[in-house]
Amino acid sequence: MRWNKFTLKTRTEVEDIVISSLADAGVEGVEIEDKVPLTESDKRQMFVDILPDGPEDDGIAYLSFYLEEDADKEAILARVREELDSLRMFADIGEGTIEESQTEDKDWINNWKEYFHQFYVDDILIIPSWEEVKPEDRDKMIIHIDPGTAFGTGMHETTQLCMRQLKKYVTPETVLLDVGTGSGILSIAALKLGARHAVGTDLDPCAITATQENLAANDIPEGAMEVMTGNLIDDPQVQEAVGREKYDIVAANILAEVLIPLTPVVVHCLKPGGIYITSGIIAERETAVTEAVKAAGLEVVEVTRQNDWVSVTARRPQEMADK
Repeated sequence: MRWNKFTLKTRTEVEDIVISSLADAGVEGVEIEDKVPLTESDKRQMFVDILPDGPEDDGIAYLSFYLEEDADKEAILARVREELDSLRMFADIGEGTIEESQTEDKDWINNWKEYFHQFYVDDILIIPSWEEVKPEDRDKMIIHIDPGTAFGTGMHETTQLCMRQLKKYVTPETVLLDVGTGSGILSIAALKLGARHAVGTDLDPCAITATQENLAANDIPEGAMEVMTGNLIDDPQVQEAVGREKYDIVAANILAEVLIPLTPVVVHCLKPGGIYITSGIIAERETAVTEAVKAAGLEVVEVTRQNDWVSVTARRPQEMADK
């Protein structure tokens, strides 16, 4: 089979946020080509210690994604361009041009696996399904994860920020709502930390499949988590299924432009005193998110940061009426 290849020219500084926007548009995998030198962490993940000197970084990145020949490429490209136009309102993405070409069949969804290896988020071991747990790690908290075509390996700063906040707030009575659940990693972490129940929503049907597979891989009891496809922001059926004032914690690891309209909806999902954990926020958008949180009637209790990413944690006041 031949694939349609689409290559987006952008800036290295905004690779992460552009890739997140592509995911929001329905792109299920991205190849990155740039001249940024590998960090020591990158080398460890790739089992590479010494590399020859490469060309000088020119600040340009090429992000490529692939569509089958029979895919509705015009509809997907329209969504991609819409996401890029929204992104341009608060980030310099460079040229943002997209070139189309064709390439021979390749297992591009699975090729990334050679670069994803087990690692720690503090004292939690994240390990892909195709690797074995070392004997010395068997007494640690372990999360088996295979993101497949869904976002969420735990390697990204935004996911790690959320996991650290969950460790602070999860109790044996916690009922969690995980908006944009992706691979299910945050819900699985919460359940392993002792949460009583989790509900996950996502726009992508692939995320539902990935989450169900990861729940099984982690021996999470059947019924401990429900997952559903749909948009909590504007889908009344999803809102009804999720319910009101049911959740001790709502976690949302999504981009800022989604968090802003999501937050007024989330308020009604939280119990009085409930905790709202957000991430996926590039540093420049921190103020916009904190202002949206306050405007929705929530109290900001903590802002944490890792590199250029931010997590905002808020609480619904006990006396706040649900309208």
